[in-house]
Amino acid sequence: MPHSVGLRKGRISLTNQIYLLTATVENRQAIFSDLAPARLLIRELYNAQASGLAESLAWVVMPDHLHWLVSLQKGSLSELMHRVKGRSALQVNSRLGRQGRLWQEGFHDRALRREEDILPTARYIVANPLRAGLVTRIGDYPFWYVVWL
Repeated sequence: MPHSVGLRKGRISLTNQIYLLTATVENRQAIFSDLAPARLLIRELYNAQASGLAESLAWVVMPDHLHWLVSLQKGSLSELMHRVKGRSALQVNSRLGRQGRLWQEGFHDRALRREEDILPTARYIVANPLRAGLVTRIGDYPFWYVVWL
């Protein structure tokens, strides 16, 4: 069974449920190291919220992947990620003059079941650039957001 099919097995999309979503760039290319492509992806995260699909609680755009903590507002996780990944791929490919897939097929999701899991998960997300050695202070990394600030 291909890995992406396994990611969908047992996936449930519940309105107002909080999920940690992770999507990875095809071949783990560091596409989002640069400001322009990262901003195009970030714009799609904001567009998904403005469209009422999801409420963003926290996110970080890493050079080769995205972590996104959301409260699903309508539709399914697959619809949400298809929209964000599809629209960001069109924008990024156009901007960079590239063709082909931007994102690996599928995405990982984890439902947060307890209220006390939310803040530690948000901290984990925004500390990702520190753990990766990209910065020495969280505030030095430009591509993250958390609703509680």
